[in-house]
Amino acid sequence: MLTFGKSDPVISVMNLTAKTLFGLENVLAKELEELGASAIRPVNRAVLFTGGKDTLYRINYCARTALSVLMPVAEFRIASKEELYSKAHKISWSDFMDPDNTFSVVPVVNSPLFGHTGYPGLVVKDAIADFFRKKNGIRPSVDTSDPDLIVNLHISNDRVTVSLDSSGLALYKRGYRLQQGPAPLNEVLAAGILKLSGWNGSDPVLDPMCGSGTIPIEAAMIAYNIPPGKFRNSFGFSRWKDFDIRLFGRIKDEADSAIQISPVNISASDISERAVSITAANIEKAGLSGHVSVGVADFRNCKSSFTNGYVFLNPPYGQRIKPEDIAGLYSMIGSGLKHNFPGNKAWIITSEKEYLKNIGLKPVTKYKLFNGAIECTLTGYELFKGSRKKPKENKSTE
Repeated sequence: MLTFGKSDPVISVMNLTAKTLFGLENVLAKELEELGASAIRPVNRAVLFTGGKDTLYRINYCARTALSVLMPVAEFRIASKEELYSKAHKISWSDFMDPDNTFSVVPVVNSPLFGHTGYPGLVVKDAIADFFRKKNGIRPSVDTSDPDLIVNLHISNDRVTVSLDSSGLALYKRGYRLQQGPAPLNEVLAAGILKLSGWNGSDPVLDPMCGSGTIPIEAAMIAYNIPPGKFRNSFGFSRWKDFDIRLFGRIKDEADSAIQISPVNISASDISERAVSITAANIEKAGLSGHVSVGVADFRNCKSSFTNGYVFLNPPYGQRIKPEDIAGLYSMIGSGLKHNFPGNKAWIITSEKEYLKNIGLKPVTKYKLFNGAIECTLTGYELFKGSRKKPKENKSTE
């Protein structure tokens, strides 16, 4: 990955927040540092940092483990819904939008002041609309499907943060996924798994239960330096009043110029013909046909064609197979990894953590992660030939 310098001194520095999935905070923090952010501080499911407009654009276009990037515009404390309205109404909303623009308010609320978590969003919506009615005599319209401005409202107890969402559509929606299987892996999570595994971008990769192909596609994008925002049509900031199209164009060209084809071996397979068809379509949409191989295969018959590589598995969840079959599935996975993939590393992401013991291999690393609302465990294994145990040394009797 390219490493960028800090923002140009002539570009004003802003306090910003990049949201991510639980367990990926430190991974994202490292990415933000490489992309030119400053004052980086990981918090729960997010990373706080500072940067200029150039950094804001670059992170939206290049960060693989960010869900969205927020720009706080106001922080304050409240004691009632009336105070929320009053303080939200005092924000200079005309700095960010015009009365003929549309907007939406997305509330994230954990406060005893409100019995319904959606109600504070309605309060702030009214405050914004009344701001323009008083100033211009026109109330802007709310559009929840495709607004010009997305306002993020975060309330924790009595603390309120009002931010603008610079990403718009969530950043995990890369734009290459034409179809998906019954339990798709979030693209941000897939990229995070690859980074947590320690994969260097050049060692071989195999996903033998590929589903929609998210892991091999994200691996190829990392290996080839393809920015995750390359397939998107727009970002939230492109509708902001101060959008600098020339600056974004320069950042985009800079990132795109670093794309390069690598000889890395990335392959995918699945026992389901439909899954393989979906994966192939997504690979083609990502412009990776011929660079990521995919085919129908039963994992029990898969054997490694490489060593010092990485095998990533996202086995079917219990919602898709009978509980009595899960133990057998994990036992089969463990046996296949041990006998058919010696000399490699394996990483398994699953919500069925109680069945990991059926793998029969000793894990070397574990991480707690979330795929959407589903709590998962990411477990890493070193696959050795024969036994890991060293033979006992013969002690001299002399």
